[in-house]
Amino acid sequence: MTEYEEQVIGVLLAAGGGRRLGGCPKALLEHRGQTLVERAVGALRAGGCARVHVVLGARADAVRERAELGGCVLVDNPEWEQGMGTSLRAGLGSLAGTGARAALVSLVDQPGIGPEAVARVLAAHRDETSLVSAAYEGVRGHPVLFGSAHWAGIAATATGDRGARAYLKEHAEAITLVECGDVARPYDIDTEADLAYLE
Repeated sequence: MTEYEEQVIGVLLAAGGGRRLGGCPKALLEHRGQTLVERAVGALRAGGCARVHVVLGARADAVRERAELGGCVLVDNPEWEQGMGTSLRAGLGSLAGTGARAALVSLVDQPGIGPEAVARVLAAHRDETSLVSAAYEGVRGHPVLFGSAHWAGIAATATGDRGARAYLKEHAEAITLVECGDVARPYDIDTEADLAYLE
């Protein structure tokens, strides 16, 4: 692991309430014997993130009780119902004082994205000005790495469910795209029909 990689903290956005899934928090859905939050933390760690911050929201107490998240920094987002942007702000805010030079952000509801994609994005990190994104057949997706020079700008524009989309669109020319379509599948678990992915 390089010096730069040691200064990258994984940030897992896991606060969603699963409104279209009958109100079951996405973090507690199960796939192959693990909750999605446990799988996602495992992918970040196996991909090279020694430290992981997990942003919780919906039924945070139940997630803490049921999921094995030892060693993670758990970040509460009381505004989670206002959308993913609030979780991204909470996650980046939790990095203050850690010495991190970058955050590698992933989503709890994408179990098809594993450590291989995390490792590729992490390997493309250079310094605190880096913007790196996994791509799937050339289309930007997750995980995404934000150098610390970008955190304030992202936090200022992260609203609703758009997350960092506006900021990344504005800085498109600065983004390093890393193709991951051969090692990951970027589907989301959003609706009951999507639960078929977890079988």
